[in-house]
This record gives sequence, structure tokens and C-alpha cells, in this order.
Amino acid sequence: MPIKVPIVDDSAKITDEEGGRSEINGRRCSIPRPTNPMVSPLLTDLYQFSMAYAYWKAGKHLDYGVFDLFFRKNPFGGEYTVFAGLDECIRFIAHFKFSEEEILFLQSVMPSCEGAFFDYLRELDCSDVKVNAISEGSVVFPKVPLLTVEGPVAAVQLLETPFVNLVNYASLVTTNASRHRIVAGKSKILLEFGLRRAQGPDGGISASKYCHIGGFDATSNVAAGRLFGIPLRGTHSHAFVSSYMNPDEILNKTLQSSDGSFTCHDFVRLGHDWLSKIQKISSLNGIFGETNQSEFAAFTSYALAFPKNFLALVDTYDVMRSGVPNFCAVALALNDLGYKATGIRLDSGDLAYLSIESRKFFQAIEKELGISSFGKMMITASNDLNEDTLDALKKQGHEVDCFGIGTHLVTCYGQPALGCVFKLVEINNKPRMKLSEDVSKVSIPCRKQCYRLYGIEGYPLLDIMTMKDEPAPKVGERILCRHPFIESKRAHVVPQRVKKLMDCYWHGNSEQLRKELPSLKETRDVCNEQLDQMRPDHMRKLNPTPYKVSVSASLYDFIHFLWLNEAPVGELR
Repeated sequence: MPIKVPIVDDSAKITDEEGGRSEINGRRCSIPRPTNPMVSPLLTDLYQFSMAYAYWKAGKHLDYGVFDLFFRKNPFGGEYTVFAGLDECIRFIAHFKFSEEEILFLQSVMPSCEGAFFDYLRELDCSDVKVNAISEGSVVFPKVPLLTVEGPVAAVQLLETPFVNLVNYASLVTTNASRHRIVAGKSKILLEFGLRRAQGPDGGISASKYCHIGGFDATSNVAAGRLFGIPLRGTHSHAFVSSYMNPDEILNKTLQSSDGSFTCHDFVRLGHDWLSKIQKISSLNGIFGETNQSEFAAFTSYALAFPKNFLALVDTYDVMRSGVPNFCAVALALNDLGYKATGIRLDSGDLAYLSIESRKFFQAIEKELGISSFGKMMITASNDLNEDTLDALKKQGHEVDCFGIGTHLVTCYGQPALGCVFKLVEINNKPRMKLSEDVSKVSIPCRKQCYRLYGIEGYPLLDIMTMKDEPAPKVGERILCRHPFIESKRAHVVPQRVKKLMDCYWHGNSEQLRKELPSLKETRDVCNEQLDQMRPDHMRKLNPTPYKVSVSASLYDFIHFLWLNEAPVGELR
């Protein structure tokens, strides 16, 4: 929904709360601050300030520059990427302003720069900057600009490093989460358990946010739950189980029924009674003998604390001989009082085998005792899971309902970085391009418009970049689509649907309409919808089909014209 740029005249006080609003040059900005307070104009490389000074010294700092932010290769050996981080980029740019303390620090590290340069920085904001971008959560591909940032060249140059920083990890971990979701399947619950293994606090907070966009249902990260409204999930650790020695340690053994109609005065005895009954079930006879009573005590104590959300970690001692029977006894005791246990968590061992055997155990109890739905008890698995593990478990016919995934997910163990770049494509209406002996590093010049063309089956066929002033592709119109650099790769396309990819998300203080930043849920919905729209062979884990990114015939001709004009001509002697 288009809205006007949200800076309005207001004398309201500055708010410094997380995600709060603030004043910019005496006007109140309705866009929240960056989630991480460390995201400031100083969160950049020193050479950005060196270039800004050189621009200013040469009188070029107000030259109008256009930059594209894009990446060159899809991550994790796949053929797609999910774009994320736009929300934080717009938050950053909306509050871009140097404090006096930051100016003084810059003066101390750049002592040779003239004082008037720092006066220029004191007044600098992003009111003359414009940002066009693809919607956050979108499926995107190499070479296509994720953001196009334009404005006074020195100001935009100072945005390069923070923008790349805010987009790079966000897109990488969102893509990683989406790959886990695709392998696990839509019916499974995915929990992000990565905080303790993340690269620092911001890595943990960011991972929770972007894994949720990428398809994870909940997180263990309480801070992320508060900041972003992500559902929280968690149970107990092995330490809780091993902290108990025997049931006598449970002093308060009473538990009121779920409807409050009566009170059980010895819940421990009730659980023991059920343990004896389970042991006599013929189909379970011989599976377990005497269970570990310290584990039984821990489960009973946890159930007394959380009778409505009893989920037990069952692998501290022995899953099938102790953990599962102890859980079932306590769950059946809760059932007598009108509560329904949640299920178990497996954190070690052969997860496929143990989940299958646990399911059989639950089903045997349901059949023998007539406890409705007991056989459908939730089974959660954790233990250093990754995309390959999920794929292997699926092939083994596992019975896991829910996966808790941490290290490999949030650290993006399969690939350390996406490799976003920020390249100048136009200066003062003159197209520019970066050349390289490595064709993959040659940039595509000038302002561009980007479109996604859809075929008769409803799937996207390719993305095409056109020159800014070219007419948009039309439905039913035959279009020549060309590989940007390889002359022989070309195809005619008659699109059944055309989608414009980029919209204005920031236009400084002008009255131009911009697209409203979506909520986290809306961004998550965009991601889910776009993943569903892609052709399955582009998304598969093994040998995915490359997705085509092309340019119009006019842009192709211009790229090669400029290339020949910019490249030095060699001389042989």
C-alpha cells in the first residue's frame, strides 16, 4: 500500500527505547530505529569516510550517484536466495544522523581532514537519498539488484557497508531456514534453537528473526520473542533431569484437576501406579524393567510445574527402557486429571529408530488402555541437526513431528557469507560499469527496471532487467531475453504474467509515495508464497535447475557497447 514518506512536522520528544521513534532535524520520524543500537553511521569501513572526504575535497560530494546492491552466486549449492534485511536498512537510513560524539571521534582518527568536512557531516542525513528495492521475503537471483540506492554520491557511499552488512547475513540465514523447511516438509514444526551457538548477541537475535521469515515456527530466544513477537518454545535440559535423585525430593505432590473440580493429593503415587500398569501391557512386556527413578522424579516435578505443557527430554539415561516409559506414566497421570501431555524430545542416538519405536510405544498404550490420541503424542528431535540430517531421516521413515535446529542453521555452517556487493552503475546520468577478467564480476550499468515473467503453468520463467526508460514487458507480447554476457544464450518469451520487482521504499523528504514496510508476518507470508510459486526443479536439494536471469535486447547492446568503450585496447609489438 503506497504511503507518503513518514517524516512529519512534530515537536514530540526523542524516544530512545528499542525500536522507538526519534526526531530528525526537529521532525518526528515514524519509522522505528534499527533493532540493534550498534547500527549507526559509524558502523562502516574507514575507507568510506576516506572516499567521502576525497569527494568533498574535490567538490564532487553532491554528484548524483546510483548504486546497485546485488550478489553474484546463490548460496549452499542451491539455485535460489531469499532476500531479507530491507526493513533494517530503511530503519537505518531513516535515522541516519551523526552525533557530536561521533563527529569528535572521526576528527580524532582523520586528523588531516579539514574542519569544514566535519561540519558537512554534522548536517548530513538521507533526506536526498532514494531507495528502490525488491520486497523483503522475495525469492531472488544473482545479478538482479536487491536495492538500488541513489543520491549525493558521498552520502550514498557512506551507506554501502552498513547496507551490505544488514542484507548479507539476513538473506543468507533466511535462505538457510527456507531450505530446512523445504526438506522437512510443511507438516513438520520447526524450532530455532540457535542462540547459544550464534555468533554473538546480534547473530542470535538476527537469526531468530530471519529464520522465522524463512519458515521456522518458533524460537527458544526470549529476547527475539519480545522484540519481534515470534512464538517461544522450550522445555528442560539434561541438567534438570539429573538434578533429581529420587521421588522423595518432591515435597508438594498435590495437583488440581484441569477443570478445578478435584485435587490429587499424591501425584507421585498416581504416576507410579501408571508405571506399574504400563509394565503389564503384553505388547510392552520385556521392553523395559525398572526405570530410572531419578528421571521419573524429574518428569513428575516438571509436570507438576507445567501440567498444561508437559514435554519431557527422554534420553538422559535410556530412551526406550526408561525415558519413554517414565514419560508415559506421568502423561497418563496427567490425563486422569484432565490434562494432555505435549510429548517427548529426543536429543541423541538413532533419531529415526527411536522415533519409530517411541511411536509404537504410544500406539500400544492407546490400543491397550483406550486413551484417545495417545498414539499421536508429539515427538521432537534435536541434536545438531542440519539439512542433510533432515533429508536422511525422511528417507528412513522417521516419526518425528517437530525439529529443534540450532548450530548449522544460525551459523550457516554450509556457507559463511552470501557475498553481496554494492556497485556504482551511474554518476550524473552517465552509466558506469566495473570490468574484470572474471566475467562473473562484471557489473551491469545504468538505472534499471526488473521484472519477473511467468509461463503458462504459472511458474516464473525468468527475471529480466531492462533499461530504465524502456517500456515494461507486456502479457502476450513476444520478448527477446538475453544472457547479459554470453551472446549465444538467448530465448524468446511470451509471458502470461508480468510482475514488476522493485518499488520505492525511501524517498527522503519528498512527497513521492513509497511502499509501506510490511510486518514480520507479512514478510514471512511473502516468503512462503514465493517459495510455493517456484518450479520444484529450481528448489530441489540435489542438482537444482539454474533459474535464468536475463537482460533486454536494448540493455544487452548497451552493456557491450559500453564494455568495448571502457576496456583498454591492447597493443602488440
